[in-house]
Amino acid sequence: MVRMMEKKAADLLNDYLSAVPLVAILRGVKPDEVLDVSRVLIGHGIRVIEVPLNSPEPFESIRRLGEALGDQCLHGAGTVLTPADVDRVADASGRLIVTPNSDVSVIRRAVERGLVPFPGFMTPTEAFAAIGAGARHIKLFPAATVGTGHLKAIKAVLPRDVGVYAVGGVGAAEMESWRNAGAVGFGIGSEIYQPGRDLAEIDRRAAALVAACAKG
Repeated sequence: MVRMMEKKAADLLNDYLSAVPLVAILRGVKPDEVLDVSRVLIGHGIRVIEVPLNSPEPFESIRRLGEALGDQCLHGAGTVLTPADVDRVADASGRLIVTPNSDVSVIRRAVERGLVPFPGFMTPTEAFAAIGAGARHIKLFPAATVGTGHLKAIKAVLPRDVGVYAVGGVGAAEMESWRNAGAVGFGIGSEIYQPGRDLAEIDRRAAALVAACAKG
């Protein structure tokens, strides 16, 4: 059964991240497991799901998510590097474009195609370039290499309606300090999913991360 995707991607992202501000990064996920893993995450309220393009057959995983789950999650791709990648993600039913950098050509193509851009940044210059190109959610990446003080300083000059997320080396134990520095949410990779990890362990980790996020 093909699920309908009726709400705008930006509205879904806002709804889902307001409830549970976590993006699940499923690096290495395969098409034959992506639905089972995603359903476990959705069961804990983690509904923003990123399939990095350096995973096996990423466009097939993205297609299956859209076909089977529709608006039950906001799904798309990570490690998106070119406008052509954006087009392939859109054609596969993806609605989210996560990048490690602030390439304005990628951000603008995502906006043109009706997808939500979620670019990475490290400096104020990169952050404002991403915002100027149409991003309303941006990620400090890799966050652990610069620390909370870096984010706090940059947040002081960013527009208040732009959500800033900490991604890269941030897990349950660090969430409170990053929240205090101004992060509104987190991207979680290996702490929640790794190839070969069974569903019971993913379930346990998802529950712990959601609980930690609620306390942060």
